[in-house]
Amino acid sequence: MKLAVFDIGGTNLKCGYFGNDHNITCQKKYETPKTFKGLVKQMHRYLDILLDIDGIAISAPGAVDDTRGEIDGISSVPYIHNRPIFHELETEFELPVTIENDANCAGICEVNIGAGKNFTNVAFVVVGTGVGGAVFINRKLYKGSHLFGGEFGLMSTANGSILSMQATIVKAAAKYVAQTEADDVDGEKLFLLADQGDKLANELIDEVYDCLAMGLYNIQVSFDFDAIIIGGGVSARSSFSAEVAKRLEAQLVEKKVEKIMPVVETCQYHNDANLYGAAYNFIEKQKKR
Repeated sequence: MKLAVFDIGGTNLKCGYFGNDHNITCQKKYETPKTFKGLVKQMHRYLDILLDIDGIAISAPGAVDDTRGEIDGISSVPYIHNRPIFHELETEFELPVTIENDANCAGICEVNIGAGKNFTNVAFVVVGTGVGGAVFINRKLYKGSHLFGGEFGLMSTANGSILSMQATIVKAAAKYVAQTEADDVDGEKLFLLADQGDKLANELIDEVYDCLAMGLYNIQVSFDFDAIIIGGGVSARSSFSAEVAKRLEAQLVEKKVEKIMPVVETCQYHNDANLYGAAYNFIEKQKKR
């Protein structure tokens, strides 16, 4: 099966060609168009350089409702929401089109060909600006009754906040700037400061580890996963998943349920995960047609 794959992001539109060898080639990246008409025009430009495809697979933000053929919710690409986008794109391109949420696509990639490929029940947890993810039961994506499966970032924390506000390095870096009036401190710089012995940086990162581990504890005792796969920007730091795993295990030991400790792995496909996941989502959906 030969597919054009697209990942619609708030900043960039990523494109690729998924061939019969199940590899993605011919990758291009463009600035995300400002309008739906502009998006369609840019997709046409990319499709013009491909010779023969069987369909279009898309990764996009929002709660994708396959039944209604629309994308609910809100995102930084507002024009893709609350319109009959499946029908519009299939009519425009005269090809079958599938769309799935971007975090779900990344999870689909990891479960099919990445860090989760040898496990049955998997939580894919994305730690970036916020916390998101996807749930897989018996290797099948579980979206929930209201399409909210995997919205881990909305979990409440002990101080009355939510996980997305407490368990990311991005938010920790913002706290560092607010408390020190330092300039240009992002997540990467915060880790560097911590490695150099900066006390505040270490305290803030420690809070992130503890809060995320508590979130994973709640996820694990609720679902009893085989594996938890961590993606997002932090996955580039090799020690991150290991540190979170150590703290998760300590919490399970404290509650005397250490036997349910999952494997905690770092994702494998990083920036390409959404494109691969969109392609595998298309393949799975076509099987059901």
